[in-house]
Amino acid sequence: MSSKPKFAILDDYQNIARAHFAHLEDRVEISCFPETLDPRDPIQQDALIQRLLPFDIILAMRERTPFTASTITALPNLKLLLTTGTRNLSLDLDTLTQQGVTVAGTEGRPPGVNSTVQHTWALILGLARHVARDDAAVKAGGWQGSLGMTLSGKQLGLLGLGKLGSQVGKIAVQAFGMNVLAWSTNLTQEKADEQALAQGLPAGSFVVAPSKADFFAQADVLSVHSVLSDRSRGIVGAVNLAQMKPQALIINTSRGPLIDESALLDTLRAGRIRGAALDVFDPEPLPLDSPWRTTPWGKEGRSEVLLSPHMGYGEEDLLHGWYREVAENLQRWLNGEELVRKMN
Repeated sequence: MSSKPKFAILDDYQNIARAHFAHLEDRVEISCFPETLDPRDPIQQDALIQRLLPFDIILAMRERTPFTASTITALPNLKLLLTTGTRNLSLDLDTLTQQGVTVAGTEGRPPGVNSTVQHTWALILGLARHVARDDAAVKAGGWQGSLGMTLSGKQLGLLGLGKLGSQVGKIAVQAFGMNVLAWSTNLTQEKADEQALAQGLPAGSFVVAPSKADFFAQADVLSVHSVLSDRSRGIVGAVNLAQMKPQALIINTSRGPLIDESALLDTLRAGRIRGAALDVFDPEPLPLDSPWRTTPWGKEGRSEVLLSPHMGYGEEDLLHGWYREVAENLQRWLNGEELVRKMN
């Protein structure tokens, strides 16, 4: 029997993590589980517990596998939970602390424009210019089939004006000459001006909508940048979608449950807005029979839909940097040294 601590690497879809721990393989017994299990499904929850029961150390990739109280208390061997990123809202930190499990995260963000911001603009442009559809058409022997949507002079609606939203807004103003409208539950014009100034823009560059209804009615491109919480879940609902312009686009690179999925599917199936570009879903990965995968979008009156598999932070420098930091922290733990970026 091995006396080495057992270390599980979860949800490494690209199979890039293990190489960062190669120098520790004589000190820990490493196992990799790239296929995500969803603990909200009782069968998968049982399978997850059986999978993780032997392990002393677990590495979670952001929020791909939630660790709820019921999961944590079923893992008596767990001593250290490492996660990528500066926070992981799917971890029950109170229960982990009560169970004596140490939790630590990472920093590792390269300087410059945030990777999610870059991906947001890739989706906006990809949807507005039909890039994926035209690529498929050309490869299938076709040619031009529709006209692109200009962004210059249009209204970009930012649902959430934190660091990411304000970076998206800066690009809209400087690169495309768009007008930026913002809304969130407690957003004031004073706060919006502070965010504009922080981005090197004049006060007034980000205008706060007078109401949520006005925000949805005025946006030509609506981009979601809110943190998921009990209060924000479903913050974009059927009423809000019905208020949007017929030619509007909606982009979500934040979290899937911020938008009422059923209402969005109904809206897009009926072609009531021009289109949607989505990087986040619930659950993830998407089931093979998900209507997002199986519906012939952009045909027979349906809206255009552009999908990407939660790649907003799927940037090579970022992910490799996170795994390097986790490996450094694991080595500290094995050496009995103080961890950095502790979360509890």
